[in-house]
Amino acid sequence: MDELLREVQAEKEYILDTFRALDEALERKEKTIIELAAISTFLQNTYNGTENILKRVLKFKGISISTSESWHKDLLDLSVNNQIISLEFSKRLDEYRAFRHFFIHGYGIMLDKEKLIPFAENLPDLWSDFESEVDTFIKSSRNK
Repeated sequence: MDELLREVQAEKEYILDTFRALDEALERKEKTIIELAAISTFLQNTYNGTENILKRVLKFKGISISTSESWHKDLLDLSVNNQIISLEFSKRLDEYRAFRHFFIHGYGIMLDKEKLIPFAENLPDLWSDFESEVDTFIKSSRNK
């Protein structure tokens, strides 16, 4: 359990560092393609961090993760099925998974500022809720 806690804490610290960079990018008055690409990178980095945490918790529980093409979606489903996150929350997180897919497989010049900025501004609330759900799961696992 101590190793899991250390690994999760390290991911949390990376995500908090990412939020500081995201805030700096969002505060810039002008949002050129450069700022939009940076904001997108920070969104994708944060989503990857949430996946890393979920993978570590599932590994701790002895659950293997599929290596299929749909493993990102499978990871969310496994996390719901194992009560690490709620179904309602997984639906919110799935929007960021879809964005991650677009970001990885698309082109930065296709970023839509009108959609991207609100998505980025909602990320801290999503993170807070994610952190709460995962922390609740970990605490309940420690008491078993």
